[in-house]
Amino acid sequence: MKSPTLALAASFLTAGAAVAQTSPAPNQWNGKPCAVVLTYDDAIDVDLDNVVPALDSAKFRGTFYLIGSSPVIKKRLAEWRRAAQRGHELGNHALFHPCDGSLPGRSFVKPDHDLHTYTVGRAVDEIRANNALLSAIDGKTARTFAYPCGDLQIGGVKFYDQLKTDFVAARGVSPGLQTAAQVDLSNVDAYSINGQNGQYMIDLVKQAQASHTLLVFLFHGVGGGHSLNVDLAAHRQLLRYLKAHDKEIWVAPMVEVAEKIRAEQQH
Repeated sequence: MKSPTLALAASFLTAGAAVAQTSPAPNQWNGKPCAVVLTYDDAIDVDLDNVVPALDSAKFRGTFYLIGSSPVIKKRLAEWRRAAQRGHELGNHALFHPCDGSLPGRSFVKPDHDLHTYTVGRAVDEIRANNALLSAIDGKTARTFAYPCGDLQIGGVKFYDQLKTDFVAARGVSPGLQTAAQVDLSNVDAYSINGQNGQYMIDLVKQAQASHTLLVFLFHGVGGGHSLNVDLAAHRQLLRYLKAHDKEIWVAPMVEVAEKIRAEQQH
């Protein structure tokens, strides 16, 4: 029979092993405790006017989810190419940004690009056509996708299932902080930012730091340019915090973080 002291010691060892098995590795994110991805949707002028210069100044690289038909692509193609050359990801946000017009609050959806009336084949073809356009701009083959309006299905079918070999991952719109093991690479969680202040975003980063998780920000307008917007000062405040803690936070484009997650999950 074990002595009470030995039994107590054994129980502590068992509990410690359980914690070690369930707790996230403290440096699993490229050698840092947590990861932050900055994503910007819709290919709008403020991406190039406000965001790229701000990220470049802080030596951060972001992910810009581009709508292939956006006039800002054609008009400023050389600038997008230079941004990609500096390490920013040009992600795929579909050719025409189709959203499901049958859902509540979707009066903005145009009939020609109503995902509700699409076939899966049409959606897949348009997304692949946008990939070809993006590759012509940046010369890259590895990239990620972002669901327009966060819509995952056409007629009850998850259309991304046919695109998993075309992308490293797909970003969704549901908020959440997750370890690498918990991330669903076909629908990566993201916090949509619309009007929140800098402290709100910094508090999210602090939560990611404390839990050793992935935090993805989803921006549209930064300092204007979109009905969904974050103030320039709030965005700068977030970048300053990330820069001040860059030894503890891995800030990288979605494609690089997703590749790291995929390697971890396949290990």
